[in-house]
Amino acid sequence: MAKRILVVEDNDLNRKLFCDVLKANGYEVVPVADGQNVLGTAKRFQPHLVIMDIQLPNVSGIDLIAELKGEGDLAKVPVLAVTAYAGKGDEERIRDAGAADYLAKPVSIGPFMAAVRALLPE
Repeated sequence: MAKRILVVEDNDLNRKLFCDVLKANGYEVVPVADGQNVLGTAKRFQPHLVIMDIQLPNVSGIDLIAELKGEGDLAKVPVLAVTAYAGKGDEERIRDAGAADYLAKPVSIGPFMAAVRALLPE
């Protein structure tokens, strides 16, 4: 059975790229463009991994990570944070919110898939 990955990314091109690469590697993927739909979608989909953009309209990815970590079964789901905003102290704040790993954009496919595989043991 394929591992399920929730991809939270408001940029259409990035979301499509992440989803296409993950599907090509055998994962079941559900994309979410609007951060306000993340919790409801995550509860229905029950992902094995969440890929979270940090800069989203209307809501911070950091806040969403913290919300996921406070949601019963979802609290155990690892989060891979992906962001173009990589200022001093950002990685620490993102990890403090509960992200298991962090990648700065632009993201190359090799490191992206390596991070995904590291968070989804067979």
